[in-house]
Amino acid sequence: MRRNLLTLAATACCSISTLANASLGGSVSTVSDDQIRLVANHQTADKPATASVGYTVNEMVLPSTTVVREYVAGGKVFAVTWSGPSTPNVQQLLGAYVDQASASVRAYRQAHGGIGPVSVSSGDFVFQSSGHMGFYAGRAYIPSAVPSGVSRSDIR
Repeated sequence: MRRNLLTLAATACCSISTLANASLGGSVSTVSDDQIRLVANHQTADKPATASVGYTVNEMVLPSTTVVREYVAGGKVFAVTWSGPSTPNVQQLLGAYVDQASASVRAYRQAHGGIGPVSVSSGDFVFQSSGHMGFYAGRAYIPSAVPSGVSRSDIR
């Protein structure tokens, strides 16, 4: 029993440390990669309310109870959101956009101070994050990839 538990823990650690090819801007196949690497315990796909406008929402609940949603249209992830008691592995969720987000947030912090919510837009990328101890929320999306008929307020 103890050996099985150690094997499971080692496998989980290896899964977490290996990044997926991409998430935001990546193909729909990265959604299942994220579920594994984030050790999500639940996933719901294709919420009925979104079927009429041509996108699906894949929802994952992390062990911390933080909820992560990945929005997919045309086989690509066009947005990710999170809310809950801890911040998820944002590097995993942002994939190829993580460097752009880091640089934008760093510049924002230098201009506006080191604490508080962040809202940055850089080229075709938007990143917003806020929170306090016990509750964090954020979203990132690619404006040009958001399907027509979907408002920015639908990405939550």
